Amino acid sequence: MKTVNIKKILTAVDLSPQSADVAEYAVCLARSLGAEILAIYIAPSLGHYVGFHVPTSSIENFVGEVVNGAEKSMEEFVKEKFQGVKAQGKVISGYAAEEIINQAKENNVDLIVMGTHGRAGLDRILFGSVAEKVVKNSNVPVLTIRPEGLAAAAPSAAKPL
Repeated sequence: MKTVNIKKILTAVDLSPQSADVAEYAVCLARSLGAEILAIYIAPSLGHYVGFHVPTSSIENFVGEVVNGAEKSMEEFVKEKFQGVKAQGKVISGYAAEEIINQAKENNVDLIVMGTHGRAGLDRILFGSVAEKVVKNSNVPVLTIRPEGLAAAAPSAAKPL
């Protein structure tokens, strides 16, 4: 039987208020397992804006501002939400699912913890699900956290006996 040894947890956050829920789970696991956390935020890359008929220099400036703002926010987020555990924050530019999987491989993580937005119907078809793509393509286990507000509003899947 394989021994599970979780020493590094990648936590993908979008720095929204719901990211606090994701961080709480990651911290609980890290404390329990003696693991460290790599928290990542994926900023949009230039490729997200191709075809918008905006000068490339304007897009580069905009993406640069987003990354700079995200780095400051990530630094504050890590200080506030990951107290008591060894944690590092990192801002990366690219496509979210791809970058989460790449960072997991490059940093030899043992577990990914990330939130879901709970999209359904047309939204899910149009935007897809980053969490779903990561779960399907990851080489390590993925723990998905549904934001608290969505979980309370969703109908229960449990059926009475």
